[in-house]
Amino acid sequence: MRGRSDGAQKKRLITSVCVVAIFLGFLYVYGSVFGGKTHGSSALEYGSKSLRKLGSAYLGGDEDTDSKQDESTTKFGRVDGDDDITPKSFPVCDDRHSELIPCLDRNLIYQMRLKLDLSLMEHYERHCPSQERRYNCLIPPPRGYKVPIKWPTSRDEVWKANIPHTHLAHEKSDQNWMVVKGEKIVFPGGGTHFHYGADKYIASIANMLNFTNNIISNEGRLRTVLDVGCGVASFGAYLLSSDVIAMSLAPNDVHQNQIQFALERGIPAYLGVLGTQRLPYPSRSFELAHCSRCRIDWLQRDGILLLELDRLLRPGGYFVYSSPEAYAQDEEDLRIWREMSALVGRMCWTIAAKKNQTVIWQKPLTNDCYMEREPGTLPPLCRSDDDPDKVWGVPMEACITLYSDHDHRVKGSGLAPWPSRLTAPPPRLADFGYSNDMFEKDTEVWRRRVESYWNLLSPKISSNSLRNLMDMKTNMGSFAAALKEKDVWVMNVVPEDGPNTLKLIYDRGLMGTVHDWCQAFSTYPRTYDLLHAWTVFSDMEKKDCSPEDLLLEMDRILRPTGFIIIRDKQPVIDFIKKYLVQLHWEVVATADSSSDSDQDGDDIVFIIQKKMWLLTSESLRVSE
Repeated sequence: MRGRSDGAQKKRLITSVCVVAIFLGFLYVYGSVFGGKTHGSSALEYGSKSLRKLGSAYLGGDEDTDSKQDESTTKFGRVDGDDDITPKSFPVCDDRHSELIPCLDRNLIYQMRLKLDLSLMEHYERHCPSQERRYNCLIPPPRGYKVPIKWPTSRDEVWKANIPHTHLAHEKSDQNWMVVKGEKIVFPGGGTHFHYGADKYIASIANMLNFTNNIISNEGRLRTVLDVGCGVASFGAYLLSSDVIAMSLAPNDVHQNQIQFALERGIPAYLGVLGTQRLPYPSRSFELAHCSRCRIDWLQRDGILLLELDRLLRPGGYFVYSSPEAYAQDEEDLRIWREMSALVGRMCWTIAAKKNQTVIWQKPLTNDCYMEREPGTLPPLCRSDDDPDKVWGVPMEACITLYSDHDHRVKGSGLAPWPSRLTAPPPRLADFGYSNDMFEKDTEVWRRRVESYWNLLSPKISSNSLRNLMDMKTNMGSFAAALKEKDVWVMNVVPEDGPNTLKLIYDRGLMGTVHDWCQAFSTYPRTYDLLHAWTVFSDMEKKDCSPEDLLLEMDRILRPTGFIIIRDKQPVIDFIKKYLVQLHWEVVATADSSSDSDQDGDDIVFIIQKKMWLLTSESLRVSE
């Protein structure tokens, strides 16, 4: 009897163990299948200590892993044993984060409990997450995402699925910003102040200024424009046909997708705000600044925002102001007009033209007016030790920036008209000790390099494959200059810790900004067709930040099917190759720099394409 009882007990024990094992197995399978799904719960939450960190902390290790063990991941294969490390897969972010802009994320700002002055727009300025608060995951495209419509058709229409936000179409329905038509969003070219089209509005501005044939470029003398509070950037879109390029600027505010629409359309644009920090552009960058119903209080803080525009305008530059204050007759509008007129008068601006609903002010050509003001006149002149070209994290000041001795002497910037200025040595070369010969050699070197790049890309692209390009580390802008005959525009990025050559970029008639690649760029995901990274990764070795984070950031801002050109040393290329599968990137071409007769003979040219991948109801699907 005892034996039979023991046997029964054993059977029950075995049965119980099997049931538990089956249950645990079910949990494992359930977790494997559904844990990778990103719908309904976030793949990574801010500040979660239990999740895998990337970058400067560690890669795929336990929480208490010594960070030194992962030091090899930032040395590009130069540490013994690095070749044995297999990078782990990057998780996919929850699809709620398909439009994540890490340094302009209001959820993050709320969590950080920052004490920001909302009246000064500080909540729209950059506030980047610390390492432990980063979303270290791949940003998914929205459901139904399609390869963007090609330029120039994209100027007038985009896929609704790519930016599934139609509130602006309803909110601005009487102003012709945008119209929803089936699967597309159409842009008729209207704006808050130009319902009948940006093209007619631009021609009217040229007419007010007596430019030849009412063409805004003024025979090449007007090339760079800053459009503040740009809406969906139709003003900038219609300037392009006149060979005028605008930096369309707006914050991620209540009209939060306006810059996203601009970039989807293929129009140069940047997320920024006139708040407390200088805009990331050097002094004397723009021939014209524009504000059409941009809802900015120009009188606040002793006119500090208007003085920021003054810093950015070239000698003789224009400020086009279309707003009720310029024409309305009610008491409040008249008060603002009187105070603005008095302020710009003390700034030595004069009215170049005033008609209907628009006034155009002009800056002086020299310092004479500034020197002739009565002592104690406000706003004051800036201190002599103030560098008007230093912009990264620099607070704005309510003061007038004097012209350089050169600009004062020549009564202007001394720039050649466009397109000659693209290849003519800029007057400000001397600020860096660069000679005309150095400039011309740099232009020629990059002409050969870009020609080689296009030969390597040619099996994969057609004439309209690319539109929005970024040069992640530019010097004098020669990469962009070499692309003049292509129907593209380039965001030239100057490193914040290198020579501040951005003023050379603008003097050549190009666009750009300053940035630190240890942080996320101020743009929406999926906004660039091609990224050019010349020694950007090698520079990471000098900084306390991670190349893995940079890979994720590049993936964030690159459009699906877009390209990356990496020009760097062999260890860097070997490092990046380890992550291609995890990032869903594939190799297009590899070449050494001798292919373009380059003097840097040990550089490797490595071209990658980002695959199209989508989140389905079940999993991540990669389209080959």
